[in-house]
Amino acid sequence: MSDATAPANNADNRAYFSCDDIHAYYGESYIVQGVSFQIKEGEIVALLGRNGAGKTSTLRAIARVDDPELKEGQIWLNGQALHEMASHEASQCGIGLVPEDRRIIQGLTVEENIKLAQIAPPVGWSTERIYELFPRLGERRTQEGTTLSGGEQQMLAIGRTLAREVKLLLLDEPYEGLAPVIVQEIEKTLEQIKTLGITTIIVEQNAIAALRLADRALILDMGQIVFDGTANEVLENEELRQQYLAI
Repeated sequence: MSDATAPANNADNRAYFSCDDIHAYYGESYIVQGVSFQIKEGEIVALLGRNGAGKTSTLRAIARVDDPELKEGQIWLNGQALHEMASHEASQCGIGLVPEDRRIIQGLTVEENIKLAQIAPPVGWSTERIYELFPRLGERRTQEGTTLSGGEQQMLAIGRTLAREVKLLLLDEPYEGLAPVIVQEIEKTLEQIKTLGITTIIVEQNAIAALRLADRALILDMGQIVFDGTANEVLENEELRQQYLAI
């Protein structure tokens, strides 16, 4: 059977999402060095590691952006071969990346940013449903998105991604640069998203916050996975945290 007709959820009929031995490069730099893992539908996975371990590169490879370049390996989402797709095709299949820099579109209001991302007509994520999840965005719907506070821009970036009817949510440093009180607010919202059963991968330097949210943890070191287990195992293993996370 060819890759294009591989059965949904792979041969073991369990994996909703999988990376199978992926290798990715920035130019000549070998960043992602044979990463493999699986995620069940509705599971939240914290992808952790020190700076330069390859976390963001792995997310970007999954989202099929141009950098890094995926040279080898396969990426599957519910039977769909993402490794054969361009980034816009992966997005249409339900991959939603919330990048660290948020990329709010200048000159557009909060509502215009959301509507630009929506599938027409919205299937599950209407504008009003996003405002229910993020009341602050509803209050500022006519305000230009780039004039929001950092925390509000993060809310908008997540809300805009959900508006694409996302199946796999990729969060790259969602707490970066935010005050602790705003981090707590974002955490509460992500907990709400968790109850909706959205499959999620979160990359976050605030490892403890990410582990509180996650079901499972993957630890990357030098472009390779060195740990795959439950979030609680990492929280309870001080030696593991010190060795790979410096916490």
